[in-house]
Amino acid sequence: MHPASPGVTDFPTDSDGRRSSAALGRAVVADALRPVDPAAAAAAERETDWRRGYLRHFRALVEAGLSADGAAGYEIAEAGLLSLQARMRYVRDDGEFTLAQALLAEPDRPYDTVEITGSAKPRRELGLVTRLDGWVRAGVIEESCADAVREVAANPDWLDLSDLGFALLGAGAEMGPLRWLLGWGATVLAVDLPRPGLWERICGVAAGSAGRLLAPLSGGGTPGADLVSDFPKVASWLLGSDRQLVLGNYGYAPGSAYPKLAAAVDALVVHLRQQRPDTALAVLATPTDVYAVPAGAVADSRARFAARGRPARVTSPLSGGHLLRPNYPLATTPGINDSLVPQQGPNYALAKRVHRWRATLARRDGVVGFAVAPPARTRSVLSNRLLKAAYAGAHRFGVEVFDPVVASELMAVLMVHQIRKPRSADPAAWRDEAVAAAHGGLWRTAYHPRTALPLAAVRGLFAG
Repeated sequence: MHPASPGVTDFPTDSDGRRSSAALGRAVVADALRPVDPAAAAAAERETDWRRGYLRHFRALVEAGLSADGAAGYEIAEAGLLSLQARMRYVRDDGEFTLAQALLAEPDRPYDTVEITGSAKPRRELGLVTRLDGWVRAGVIEESCADAVREVAANPDWLDLSDLGFALLGAGAEMGPLRWLLGWGATVLAVDLPRPGLWERICGVAAGSAGRLLAPLSGGGTPGADLVSDFPKVASWLLGSDRQLVLGNYGYAPGSAYPKLAAAVDALVVHLRQQRPDTALAVLATPTDVYAVPAGAVADSRARFAARGRPARVTSPLSGGHLLRPNYPLATTPGINDSLVPQQGPNYALAKRVHRWRATLARRDGVVGFAVAPPARTRSVLSNRLLKAAYAGAHRFGVEVFDPVVASELMAVLMVHQIRKPRSADPAAWRDEAVAAAHGGLWRTAYHPRTALPLAAVRGLFAG
């Protein structure tokens, strides 16, 4: 295709000409459910209050994936992503296109590249090892998570990443691996918004590191790109790299901008892996979602609930059963952990589910670094007053909220483990998602998280 003017990723229009994130979310969830659970799909389509009612439908996406042969989870992921990409639009002055069509156009002005090379000595030690046993005992991480970190520590040569290029979308994210990869001496192709303060921080990290940073530059003096509008141009820039890529998805956007960003990045991922099939994928999964969890987590949680103290036993009946309900009422295998947080909203849930779905499908034919990350005190979380208070009081209910620096190092090490020692796709997608989870205790706490959240927030407010 000929060079085209830039556009922007947007929702499809409805019959009244409106572009609605709620309409998109409802349709994508229904389409994802339809191949395996038509009744659940119909229920999603009938949901009139998506902003409040989305919770049960996102839970249904996990429950419907628990088929006897395990294949349903893959069918749901594939149907959901096909629906998303068929519906989303790239809007330009000369018309509307699918995101895949937008990627076929040649960029009108390709990016230049800015490069920063540090001169520090690469780090090979892992300070996390001494904390692993305590985290496992507290139910904060799964044993498989601790085992993975120990294996990387025992093989420090795995941290020599000179054979790869790490393309980080949302490179400045607090939970992203930028500082750790550069500290280990890696080459990072960094993409984030063209904000001077952000890039001053990113470039400062690179200059003091053992690694090499490459960033896109267009015209002005500030590097960066807006993936919602410029993902076709970013894709072209990344394809110019002579290295095997690990494509890391760490970007975030508030409100309805997040599904747009997720859709644009998903289209970019598909395009890059079509052009460069050896491209690996790295994804952080949010702990505040729904997961099918193994029997050990269910048994631990139920034991904690049985051992709860008298104040907790009294609180639940006094609240009419609304507070401190058990995390797993029945000892089923797998258990369903529903840690969705209503305050984060359906746009956040959809964007995060899109990331999970793509990781699920990519593992069938490639290498994927995927793990559930712990709750962390990131700026985006602390900007919500209720979540800030709930996180401050969460430790009283067996949930550890991590410092972002600690959490990002843990997740960077897990990514290295899964890249250096890739595993085959499990016939059941949910078991893949449970490996090496660092959920912060949400899977093993005694109480259903949403029935403890209000009390944690009250405790956090008083503590503050």
